Amino acid sequence: MDPLFWDALFLSFRVAALASGILLLGGTPLAWLLAFRRFPGKALLEAVFLLPLVLPPTVLGFYLLLFLGPEGPWARLVGVSWAFRFEGLVFASVLFSLPFALTAYREAFLSLDPNLLEVARTLGVPRHRILARVVLPLVWPGLLSGTLLAFAHILGEFGVVLMVGGSIPGKTQMVSIYLYDLVQALRFEEAARASLVLLGLSLFLLALVRALEGRWRAWRSTTG
Repeated sequence: MDPLFWDALFLSFRVAALASGILLLGGTPLAWLLAFRRFPGKALLEAVFLLPLVLPPTVLGFYLLLFLGPEGPWARLVGVSWAFRFEGLVFASVLFSLPFALTAYREAFLSLDPNLLEVARTLGVPRHRILARVVLPLVWPGLLSGTLLAFAHILGEFGVVLMVGGSIPGKTQMVSIYLYDLVQALRFEEAARASLVLLGLSLFLLALVRALEGRWRAWRSTTG
């Protein structure tokens, strides 16, 4: 394999791992809020978070490029542009994959038995102990499967990362962009080998998610 392929794959893993971790830490309390709280504008807020599901990736990438670019609001705020940088790739990946992780996290929380939470509250159990002793042990498989799905989705991102990061080998060229460049250069044999690696990796991640969900359902049926 071309060394540039492994560079692109390693960069994609770094971006996906960091973005997935951010989604897990930030998306979990947000999913809890959307699952159990009512407040004015909730429907609009959910629509904004889910917008990347229907918005063309290049459109989202274009607006992010304007936001993160040298003349954009982000550069004026922090003093440095994140366009065509690793940080910009992570930022874009978090926003683009937020709906996938958020939906999975929210469904995990909604699967909780509300009576169980109510009993814990009536017994005077503090909220942090309810979260640590009741909620997280029940929902962690759902949180993990959602994070793995987001990780796999980020590995395959194209339009958003192309707009925000371009195709700088060793710096912003993620594996999906690398594959596109191979096809553009008519290097089909190398593209086929790279695609085979990505196909196997994608199948492995999906099988892992499904196995995790199956064990979770089996465990809930035996304990419920």
